[in-house]
Amino acid sequence: MSKSTDVRVVDAAISFDEHPFRTPLKFGGRVMDKHRVINVQVTVETRGGKHAIGLGSMPVGNVWAWPSAEVTPDQAEKAMEDYATRVVRLTDILNEFGHPVDIIFHVAAEYSHQAKVVSKLLGLPEPLPELAQLVAASPLDAALHDAFGKANGVNSYNALSSEFMNHDLSEYLDDQFAGEYLDQYTLRTPKERLPLYHLVGAVDPLTDADVTTRIGDKFPETLSEWIAADGLTHLKIKLNGDDIDWDVQRVLDIDRVSGEAQASRGCSEWFYSTDFNEKCENVEYVLEFLKRVQEQSPTAYDRIQYIEQPTHRDLKSHPDNKMHEAAKLKPVVIDESLVDYEALLLAREQGYSGVALKACKGHTEALFAAAAAQKFDMFLCVQDLTCLGFAFLHSASLAARVPGVAAIEGNGRQYCPNANKVWAHQFPSMFDITDGSVGTGVLTGPGLGF
Repeated sequence: MSKSTDVRVVDAAISFDEHPFRTPLKFGGRVMDKHRVINVQVTVETRGGKHAIGLGSMPVGNVWAWPSAEVTPDQAEKAMEDYATRVVRLTDILNEFGHPVDIIFHVAAEYSHQAKVVSKLLGLPEPLPELAQLVAASPLDAALHDAFGKANGVNSYNALSSEFMNHDLSEYLDDQFAGEYLDQYTLRTPKERLPLYHLVGAVDPLTDADVTTRIGDKFPETLSEWIAADGLTHLKIKLNGDDIDWDVQRVLDIDRVSGEAQASRGCSEWFYSTDFNEKCENVEYVLEFLKRVQEQSPTAYDRIQYIEQPTHRDLKSHPDNKMHEAAKLKPVVIDESLVDYEALLLAREQGYSGVALKACKGHTEALFAAAAAQKFDMFLCVQDLTCLGFAFLHSASLAARVPGVAAIEGNGRQYCPNANKVWAHQFPSMFDITDGSVGTGVLTGPGLGF
């Protein structure tokens, strides 16, 4: 089943850097004020001896990927960086040629074991959870797909057919996908533009009245200012999930402020997504939230495009948290729980009607999830991890190549814009936002497209 396009890893390097946030980001009761970023560079060789270098980058994201009462954020961050290093070093003993999907599928068999090893070496009371494993390993995954495309002179999204892949999707998912390849679930050219979802964090100021001390840089500081500056039409609203009065009022306040800002620029149509970051106790909370919003502002209710995972990420331990009734009202997308195909199937059984794709869970896993979501006619969206520079372009390339994805989240420009400077110079349409959208049509180069 080998192909002449197959590659093997001949060298891999990993590094880390840190970027402070210009303003804190609060979500799910947690606050972030900086990013540690994992960067991976992989050199591959084709069977014909051609070499190419691929890159991958992703924030550590431990506050989101590994919330724990037993492990501190600093400990989790350190463990995820050590884990990322060990996963990259696994390629030192790999000598097999293959497609990136095959290589990652092979390496991923060691993820769980390495999680236990790292935790034991650091004296932690628990191993890295699956989500933290995926995030830490995702730069290697991205770098492999990037290098493969560059080595073969093709965009990575156009290297997902039987011409390049050694197995159909039934090898990785199940027999429902027999004879199918990932090219059936991806586009050959990226969408020209995608609306940008702007994040409204739980402590982000809406108007001047909410600002105690101005940052004083060149960037907007209130929601009103962001809407005016970037022409925003899509807002992602972070909610508490354990204070329904606050959550409902937050949406109403945002709708009021948005209405005033949109009227000033002559815009009559805009959208919201609501993100509880798993803090809701049950679906009844979600139903009551939607009921109150609709009663107090039917237009705000109508603007809610979808709801992100409202209850606990451990689906198996909380089988009573079924989303069927909420999904009759709005798409309810699985996010933190989505770590593999089995989790997607379980989420579907429990009433989730949509899937949140994230490059930070691994490029390969995101492609699998995209295929399954389309097969099962589920709502699709792409979100990021406050991705910076290369990581944001990667996330956007995914959104631009998956049918059905109507918008892309990108909040690195809000909280850590200085990290985007180099990439913004090369791809201004992706970072210079004036009409609420990003110009993904430029992501057509070899590898991941940029």
